[in-house]
Amino acid sequence: MELKTKKAVILARGLGTRLRANDADANLNSEQKKIASLGIKTLMPVRGDKTLLEFIFENLSKAGFSEFCLVIGNEHQAIRDFCASLKYKISFAIQEKPLGTADAVLAAEDFASGEKFLVVNSDNLYPINALQGLRELNQIGFVAFSRKDLMEKSNISEEKINKFATVEINEDGSLIKIVEKPETVEENSFVSMNCWLFSPKIFAACREIKPSSRGEFEIASAVQFAIDNFSEKFNAIYSNEGVLDLSSRADVGKISVYFSNFVN
Repeated sequence: MELKTKKAVILARGLGTRLRANDADANLNSEQKKIASLGIKTLMPVRGDKTLLEFIFENLSKAGFSEFCLVIGNEHQAIRDFCASLKYKISFAIQEKPLGTADAVLAAEDFASGEKFLVVNSDNLYPINALQGLRELNQIGFVAFSRKDLMEKSNISEEKINKFATVEINEDGSLIKIVEKPETVEENSFVSMNCWLFSPKIFAACREIKPSSRGEFEIASAVQFAIDNFSEKFNAIYSNEGVLDLSSRADVGKISVYFSNFVN
């Protein structure tokens, strides 16, 4: 029986532009303001002195992952310094420029070493059940989050959720198509929150795609390319749980309302 992967890639290269932006209504303490000014979302203290990154590592560990790769920029020495004090097996991959999520995944190719690996965002805290379900699947796949439940159980506004990519899923549970910026959104639709289990074939797809309208190489485009050209079958793990999101200073306070649903 093929061994389940222990590898998880955390995409932490973003510029944190929205986090840097001033918000007079955001009630941040001095340390949170300091981190916000740096734009490093994953180092934001979200419960006492404990950072979002620490909770991300905890949930991934409880889901069975034990080897971690943070994709960062050369300017993110603060992340390296912080991780030096943590008792996890952590390595780093450098994305020279913030050219999009597919380009970030490419940076972790050496870490993958030809094995399957998980990919998650560094500004989201995913439920343990979803992460564990994807690892237990032990074949390429993704977590399909219920739009309705995300609205009820997350700190993410309905307006923002309506802009997320929706997914079309076949009767056999495999992904057919990712719909970016859907014109209409059905109440019972499922969305992608960038939680994937990939095979090494994704790297070839990342190299083949063109930039999106935003000028970035998007992982959703690479996934669609892999489906259409490599016959890759991404199996859905359905989740009716929420996902915590830290994009702006306003999100810091909102996270606390839902936090007990994500840690144990």
